[in-house]
Amino acid sequence: MAETYLSAEQIAARYGVHRVTPWRWAKADPTFPKSVKLSAQCTRWKLSEIEAWEEGRAKAAAL
Repeated sequence: MAETYLSAEQIAARYGVHRVTPWRWAKADPTFPKSVKLSAQCTRWKLSEIEAWEEGRAKAAAL
């Protein structure tokens, strides 16, 4: 199955935050998924890794 990639804008829309926020999370939160550079000017995040990060945060919040 092909991997789906999200831009910073798509991640921001998913969480209702500013488009710069995913970059801030990437710097500040070591558990936030690493971005993937697809070309010189195209950086994305794997949807599967974002979903796994969401699950980890939900489990941690439930404890």
